Amino acid sequence: MQSRRNFIGKVATGLAGTLAASNVLGASDRIRFGVIGAGARGSELLREALACPNTECGGIADIYAKPREAAQAAAPGARVYADYRSLLEDRSLDAVLIATPPHLHAAQFLDSLAAGKHVYQERPMAFTAEDARHMRSASERAPNLVVQVGHQACSSGHVTDAAGFLRPEWMGRITGIRAHFFRNTPHGKPQWTRPVYPDMTAENIAWEAFLGDAPKREFDANRYLNWRSFMDYSGGSVTENLSAQLAFWYKLLALEIPHAVTMTGGVYLWKDGREVPDTMHVSLEHAEELLFSWDSGFGNSQLGITEDVLGTDGTISRSQQIRYVPQKINRPGGNEMMGTMRTEPRAHMQNFLESIRGHQQPNCPVELGFRVSIACRMATESYRRQRTVLWDAASEEIV
Repeated sequence: MQSRRNFIGKVATGLAGTLAASNVLGASDRIRFGVIGAGARGSELLREALACPNTECGGIADIYAKPREAAQAAAPGARVYADYRSLLEDRSLDAVLIATPPHLHAAQFLDSLAAGKHVYQERPMAFTAEDARHMRSASERAPNLVVQVGHQACSSGHVTDAAGFLRPEWMGRITGIRAHFFRNTPHGKPQWTRPVYPDMTAENIAWEAFLGDAPKREFDANRYLNWRSFMDYSGGSVTENLSAQLAFWYKLLALEIPHAVTMTGGVYLWKDGREVPDTMHVSLEHAEELLFSWDSGFGNSQLGITEDVLGTDGTISRSQQIRYVPQKINRPGGNEMMGTMRTEPRAHMQNFLESIRGHQQPNCPVELGFRVSIACRMATESYRRQRTVLWDAASEEIV
């Protein structure tokens, strides 16, 4: 497994400038794709892509045989690989779908672009600020390759509805966004914890490939399977959930990277060895004089998954539906309105494929993924350091 240090060194010395050009596809051409990471999310993306017109899966890579073989059942003609780099050697593949733990994203992303593949990169785009910078750089060096970051709400009908509601005369001055992400599970069934099966052994799982450039440690099937609970591989609810809510509003409001982020909380409920918090608050301060506040927990679902954009003249409330509510003190004649736009099935995947055929920018490009990745990393760094962290825009470093 190539280490992060090695591939960053290659990019820094200019080797990324030799990125291969992709095959030029027309509007009606079949797109052959491969899947890197065939777990639950990778298998879902595989099915989404196969359900889109004129697609074919040519390869599936995973470090564990069981999900490889399970995914192949959905694409019987696909070859299977234990090492994703072998999949990338298949010149007949036009694109790859990457659905692996966040700490592996950068290496696989850079290798995929270097192999001339269009990339659907599951969220978050990058795990660290360093990864984000080099992924952005590699994408800039390959302008003919399409990259779609997997923030699916960016292709939803809510985007059109929200854009219509965000009229200055309806919203006034926006100074805050209050967001929630709350879930609950039955007693004794912690969020994200899956049972370890007997065949999850060092002989059946390429452990070194899973670790990548994360700290070395002895084989641990629980860390492999339940990687979302460990800070070496994931930011927990921040990278899984806050990232998606940020991406939607960063897109609509064109928000830049926050200049200061504070995260507090802890493991208050599920004392099962997890490192990422199960109860948390994140405050993101933006130079646009807007405060994005986010609360999340895994012990009560009453508040649900919501965002409220707060303007002097109106509010946009988003959950499963989206609506506009006027502030009667400033818009006495304003009317409440519900969003009307439908989200088509597989809209984000279809947008990725259409962007490849049409040689156009997708709905969630690298620059948006970059801003969201940095904001999320600032949150997890604040939690680790137990203080507010700042973004140094000149050096592009978290301080």
